[in-house]
Amino acid sequence: MSAKSTTFTLNTRGRGLIEVTHQVQEAVAASGISEGLCTVFIHHTSASLTINENADPDVLHDLDAFLSRFVPDGDPLYVHTMEGPDDMAAHVRAALTQTSLSIPVTGGRCALGTWQGVFLWEHRQRGHQRRVTVTVVS
Repeated sequence: MSAKSTTFTLNTRGRGLIEVTHQVQEAVAASGISEGLCTVFIHHTSASLTINENADPDVLHDLDAFLSRFVPDGDPLYVHTMEGPDDMAAHVRAALTQTSLSIPVTGGRCALGTWQGVFLWEHRQRGHQRRVTVTVVS
């Protein structure tokens, strides 16, 4: 068994989805592993990861709009408000989505579908520096 890991950082501009497929594919290619499994992990509790459509930006907008309505900022239910009204909502959003993804590797690339992309989903209103680790095993 062989494994290679790499970590990259990304500065977000605030709430929304940012495609990171290119960075993930670069990490897989750099690993030298042609067949195996890629794990993508975000090191934060107020951002997450998702695989979704990368062709129509309306999909990303609608996903974010739905989650914003489903998990509103400043809900009076929240006790943890130390970092502002979007803080606890961001933690709930991350808990409802994913902090790691598993993607098959074939031919030295992630075996994503035609319209699939890997996205970092920033759940805070203001931008943050986010750290993501990509591990490829064979």
